[in-house]
Amino acid sequence: MPGHPIVATTHGPVRGEPHAYGARFLGIPYAAPPVGDLRFAPPVAPEPWERPLDAVAYGPTAQRRGIGAGATIPEPSVPGAGILNLNVFTPAPGAPAALPVLVWIHGGSYVAGSAASPWYDGASFSRDGVVLVSLGYRLGIEGFLHLADAPDNRGVRDWIAALRWVRENIAAFGGDPAKVTVAGQSAGGGAVQTLLETPAAHGLFRGAIALSASLMEPQERWVGRAVAELFTRRTGLPATAAALRDLPDERILALQDAVREPAPDRAELPRRVLAPFADGELVPRPVLTELTEGDLGAELPLLLGFTRQEFNSSGGQELTDLVFRRPNLAVAEARAARGHPTWLYEFRWPSPAPGSGQGLAFHCLDLPFAFDLLSAEGVKAAAGEAPPQRLADAMHAALVAFVRDLDPGGAWPRYTRGRRATRLWEAVPRLVDDPLRAERESWFG
Repeated sequence: MPGHPIVATTHGPVRGEPHAYGARFLGIPYAAPPVGDLRFAPPVAPEPWERPLDAVAYGPTAQRRGIGAGATIPEPSVPGAGILNLNVFTPAPGAPAALPVLVWIHGGSYVAGSAASPWYDGASFSRDGVVLVSLGYRLGIEGFLHLADAPDNRGVRDWIAALRWVRENIAAFGGDPAKVTVAGQSAGGGAVQTLLETPAAHGLFRGAIALSASLMEPQERWVGRAVAELFTRRTGLPATAAALRDLPDERILALQDAVREPAPDRAELPRRVLAPFADGELVPRPVLTELTEGDLGAELPLLLGFTRQEFNSSGGQELTDLVFRRPNLAVAEARAARGHPTWLYEFRWPSPAPGSGQGLAFHCLDLPFAFDLLSAEGVKAAAGEAPPQRLADAMHAALVAFVRDLDPGGAWPRYTRGRRATRLWEAVPRLVDDPLRAERESWFG
């Protein structure tokens, strides 16, 4: 395959393909397929290989069924067992360039989502001198249901395994393992915040970007155990790896639907019942509690924010505020009070596209701007015929600067209690001091 670069990894060589601004390597295994005895086990290294592995197509996804017809992001489901794989987009494969690295974790409410989405293509980051890695991880029951005979937070363990792969291998792709930033949106943003508060992940990244981060709340250890009890009560099956290990995917999905169905018997449980929780070991304390009251991971620079009307089209501003704006503003406030490096934004550009989101800055609308992919599949349906390139230029440049310098630049100062400078992503982006004052005073006094 002339012109297709080959890079040596710790498990074996991989053959990629030329990309718009460099090369891409798709579907590289970072752990063994989680099947059989490994289905609910911690991730383990894949079997090594000797001949170059063709990494020119996206690998299998944990998503076996999309999130639904109303999904904004096109997220393909790819069949296969080897779901613990990742993709590398690089401007400099094999070169000792020591470029900054962005590791992207997709969203999907912790039960869906796909790293194979065209909205997560790393071309624009390659163009701007950043190596982008996107990864897949176990979802739903397989990733997050408490099981009596298996480790908790298996999806979190997958994120950590992928970050360890990056530390060991990214230099061969032109990246610097000492310059890794972890980023994600929605559940992926919640993943980023979880990793900040997970000691086992410390040292694997130096900065964090959390877009519209969403966490299970409450998140105490009892919640995970209560969800397991709910699972058994509703399905008649014990919440054990032994009982679930050999069930087909279709059966697992049906069981997942059963445990997630709203009903009075789960009234005391959070909206998301299959998500990371504080198990007291891997994740020592509830993430939001640690982010607002503790100092674990607080020294790491964090850029975070949300869209103005995340879920308004399906549930109103109250839901948007409860799940996204209020908790993330609380994180920014708490970090600012302790002087920790924090940058806050609100995405306010309203989509003109026809549909339930018309006139709103809704959930996921910011992603093609962040990735500078306004021509990607599905963007016109979400953002209209002529989304503002100026906004994509500014938002993408800020993320590139943060990954490179741990500061978004562009005269965007830190969020502090004295000023509360906030970047407003609009058709003409601007910096405003304390634009969320009314909400802040209403929520926090």
